[in-house]
Order: sequence, then C-alpha cells, then structure tokens
Amino acid sequence: MLVAIISSLGAPLIPTIARVDHVSLELAQWSLTVTMLVGAVVTPLMGRLGDGPHRRRVILGGLVLTLSGSLLAALPTGFTGLLAGRALQGVGIALTPLTMATARDALPPERARHTVATLSLTAAAGVGLGYPLTGVLARYLGLHAGFWFAALASALALVALAVVLPPSPRRPQHPLDITGALLLAAGMAGLLLTTTAGGRWGWTSPRLIGLAGASVALLAWWVVHELRTPHPLVDVRLVRDRPVLAADLTAVLSGVGMYVMLSLVPQYVQTPRSAGYGFGASVVIAGLILTPFSVASMVSGRLVRLASRSVPPGRMLPLGCLICLGGTALFTCVRGGLWEAFVAMGLIGLGAGVTMSVMPALIVGSVPAHETSSAMSFNQVVKYIGYSSGSAFTAAVLAAHPGTGGLPAESGYRVAGLAGCGVWVVTALVGYLLVRVRSGRATSGSLGAAPSAAAHKVAVTEGEPAVREDVEARR
Repeated sequence: MLVAIISSLGAPLIPTIARVDHVSLELAQWSLTVTMLVGAVVTPLMGRLGDGPHRRRVILGGLVLTLSGSLLAALPTGFTGLLAGRALQGVGIALTPLTMATARDALPPERARHTVATLSLTAAAGVGLGYPLTGVLARYLGLHAGFWFAALASALALVALAVVLPPSPRRPQHPLDITGALLLAAGMAGLLLTTTAGGRWGWTSPRLIGLAGASVALLAWWVVHELRTPHPLVDVRLVRDRPVLAADLTAVLSGVGMYVMLSLVPQYVQTPRSAGYGFGASVVIAGLILTPFSVASMVSGRLVRLASRSVPPGRMLPLGCLICLGGTALFTCVRGGLWEAFVAMGLIGLGAGVTMSVMPALIVGSVPAHETSSAMSFNQVVKYIGYSSGSAFTAAVLAAHPGTGGLPAESGYRVAGLAGCGVWVVTALVGYLLVRVRSGRATSGSLGAAPSAAAHKVAVTEGEPAVREDVEARR
C-alpha cells in the first residue's frame, strides 16, 4: 500500500507542483521521473541485499529512507527539497519484492501463494484509490498534504514491520555491485537529462552532444562491467537469448507507452480552457481520471487467468499492446470531453494489465529454471527504465511546443500521443516476434524441460511474484 501511495503522488500533482513551486511543467515532470529512475537502480541493489542474512535490516532501512523522503517533500523547502524527497521515495518502490519474498519464506506454501497474490492486488488497488485521495488532499489541504500523508503511512509501516517482521533467512551474502549501480544511475540520469534539456540547450549544442555521448559511454561501461564482475547487479548475459531480449524490449517499450499517457492525460485535463484546449479540471478530477487505469489493470489480470485456459499467454501479449494502442489513439484523436479521457485510460489499463501479466510467464517458458530469477530481475530494471524514459520524453515533447501563458500548445499533446501510438505499434510487433521465436524454440526442444502446466498457470495468474515463488519451488 505504501508503494501505491508513493506512485499516486506523481502524475496528477505535476501541474500543481509547477504552479506552487514556480517551475516549468518540464521541470516539474522530474518529480515523477526521478522516483522511477531511483526505483530502477535501487530495486536490484536492495534485492541483492535482502536475499541474504540482512533482509530485515534492509526492509526497515528502506522504510526509514522512504519516511525521510516523504518528510523532506512535505516540508516547504521549495522544488529542490521536493525533488530530493521524491528521489528518496523511490527507495520505497523496491520494498514490494522484498515483502513478497518474506511472505514466501515465512509462510506455508499455500498461504504464501495467496499472500503474494494479495500483496500484488493491494498495490494495484491502492494506486487506484491513491490517485483521487491524493487529489482531494492537494485540492483542499495544499500540495504538501499528500506528502504528509505518505510520511504518516511510512511511519506506521515502519512501526508495524519492526514488530511483526520475522528474522532474516540464513543465507550467504553475496558482494554488492556498487560500481554497477553507480554506472547505471549516472548513465540513465544523463540520458534522461539529455532528453529533457534538448529544447533549452539546443539539440545540436556541444554540451548536449557531450552529455549524450558521456551517458552512452557510461551505459556501455556498465554492460562491460556487468559481463565481467562475478556478482553482477543484473545478469545481462541472458539478453543474448532472443526470447529474453524480446521480453525485455517489450517491457521497456510498454513502460514508455504507459508513462507517456500517465503523464499527458492529467496535465491535459487540468489545463485551463483559456489556453484554447483542456477542461480546467481540478487535481481531484485528474486523480479520478487515472482510477480507471488501475481498476482495468486488475480486471485484466482476472481475464488473463480465464483466457490462459485456452489461449497461450504469448498470443495475448500483442493483443494487450493493441488495446493500449486503441486507448492512446482515442486520446490523441478525440479530446472533446472528460468521458473520452476516462475511456482512454480504462483501455490503456486493460491492455497494460494484459501485457504485464503475461510477461512473467513468457520469461519462465523461455529460460532454464536456474536462470529465471536473473531474467526477471533484469526485466524489472528495464521496466522502470521505461517508466522514467516515458515521463522524461513526454516532458521534452511538451516543452518543444510552447503555447501561451507558459503552457504547452495543444499540438504538443498531439505529437506526444502520436509518438505513444508508434511505441505501442512497435511493442506489438516485438511481442508478435516473441511468440514466433518462442514457438520455434519450444518445437526444437533446445531449452530442455518446459515448466509444468500448473506452474505456467500460476505465473500468468499472479504475475512476477508468483513466478519467483515457482522458481524457488522448482529449485
């Protein structure tokens, strides 16, 4: 639930942050981007720490950092303090996998499976409730009220877990890949800054080209380092396998496509009508606009469970992308009323839920059992990279189309929407190719024994956490 609260403090509040802290919408967008960027880097790092004898300390320490970030963002320290607080809140994103791992280790298998599923649904449902709640707090109590609420939730979670969290499992602790984490963070931050600063610096300016080149060099160095170190942050060697490469491309592209729309729609509906477009809606309505996304994503999980009895999950992947394409195209082409925005976000949530639900099962079916955990870890990292990239890209496109009163021109929303449509078309093609490649491999039997039908069904039904549980059982 805490992760849901952190997530709901992003997209709907961006126009309010820009107005209260007197910054541009482009700069305010970083309050969402930085959280996802930190989540991308910290998730595998905390996963390594929490997989040994220090899991309890890691979880409680992560909550302390999340609480500190919430307090920093809640205080009237200006945009710089809020941005630093949002960065610390990104640590909270990494807590969900650790709590699921704790439930898996501490509970009997049957109870653990249902508990993990409940945690997954709680996160999704919490985001759906968090968006309008955050909007109400910001509308009637001010921008910082939502962050005070996050601080209260963090404090309560810290006290509760300090009491009920079981001792850490007795497992050997592998060395931490601090160098890999720093290289990934620096390279990704540089690329995201390149994307958002192009409009201000000039796309051909020497410092922008230099920053882009340095960022690419850092990421290349990161790949080389991960290949050579005995205990990598994530095992990039698995990307050599074509199905895994396709799965990771689908994850990062889906993340971009989702966060383009999660960034565009709340800003558009809050734009005052005096700009010549928009609905002048309050932050409460902006939060409600995103609720169909969360609700539909939960519904699609149930639909995937029913459909998996007769339809292979790989065939549902392109379908989910095409549903997202339909929602993105609806918002791009038709923006005459609020109801259209509600429908568009519902469609995107439905399609995104299908896409993200079937991805773990596809990975399980494409790699040997002993490599599944590493493959899922890398997939999680690239997914958060997609989230942060989609947020930064949206800010860059809107900034490149200035309008009146410091607001983007409506053409910026149209261009960003068309780009989002293009992303979903490419994602659907990658998903289709994944189905073909995976089918060919299954026929040839090059992977050895495939996962059992029961394991396959669990993976599709309950997503990534269930896949991890199945991996442990197979080990």
